Amino acid sequence: MNIIIPMAGMGKRMRPHTLTVPKPLVPIAGKPIVERLVEDIVKVCTEQIDNIGFVIGRNFGEDVEADLKGIAEKSGAQGHIFYQDEALGTAHAIYCAKDILEGNTVVAFADTLFKADFTLDVEKDGIIWVKQVEDPSAFGVVQLDDEKQITAFVEKPKSFVSDLAIIGIYYFKKGEDLRAEIAELIDHKIMDSGEYQLTRVLENLTSKGTKFYPGTVQEWLDCGNKTATVNTNHRYLEYIKDDAGLVDASAQVINSVIIPPVYIGKQARIINSVVGPHVSVGHRTEITDSRVENSIIQKDSEISHAILKDSMIGNQAVFEGKSKTMSVGDFNTITE
Repeated sequence: MNIIIPMAGMGKRMRPHTLTVPKPLVPIAGKPIVERLVEDIVKVCTEQIDNIGFVIGRNFGEDVEADLKGIAEKSGAQGHIFYQDEALGTAHAIYCAKDILEGNTVVAFADTLFKADFTLDVEKDGIIWVKQVEDPSAFGVVQLDDEKQITAFVEKPKSFVSDLAIIGIYYFKKGEDLRAEIAELIDHKIMDSGEYQLTRVLENLTSKGTKFYPGTVQEWLDCGNKTATVNTNHRYLEYIKDDAGLVDASAQVINSVIIPPVYIGKQARIINSVVGPHVSVGHRTEITDSRVENSIIQKDSEISHAILKDSMIGNQAVFEGKSKTMSVGDFNTITE
């Protein structure tokens, strides 16, 4: 089994947090989004994961590449780095990893997380992860026949055709067929709005006999912007609240109250403060004389005399003040 994770964009909607760190490496409950995504995929797969290919921009840097390979190794797979030098669409991004695009393959775009209780049926031609939504007009959706087979893909339908939204994770029994179909588009420069789109590839595969089925998830967790990411952190902490080690043994909690669920990283210090519920605190961050709720505070930051709620604070940031809601990027210092 191979996994391909396109993640070439830094994530403009997540600025300022993605000015220095790619969005898929922003932490959710103490782990990068992309690591949580890999873990969730592994849970629904019945086969060993052999290769994980990360499609990134060349500007991500060697440290990020090493981190990504480390994430693959934790799942028992070999990590591969592929570059997308031009933003030419979703299908093009997948094709950048063509060297491992064969056999049982999962493609997952790295700005979404999910919770599911189904087991991936690798004998099916293809499976598309979907979630039932109230307003399908904002999403790409699938239509099903009486046999629960996907018959059509509709992008942002203006009138109701289905409420099963595509969340951006796909399984292909034959990755080589996907590779060949994308190559056909690229060779003949068949583009939609200037890009090579995966939707057209799926339509072409369906017309040639590939049978796709839905894999319905319980929850679809978006990490597209700061508010959505804080909410996903909240939900994830609820999922893992009974796990051991959410508060690292090296963390110091001095004259403070911790309201679970929270994640507190290595060598963090909580002094004269109330932290929680639904807060993630990164390694070596110090929180003093503050109240923090439903927020993400990343590594090596300092928070003092603050009241923070629904906030996101970056790495090596300093914040002192009374604001209720903040979004502070890496290396910033703010006093109020």
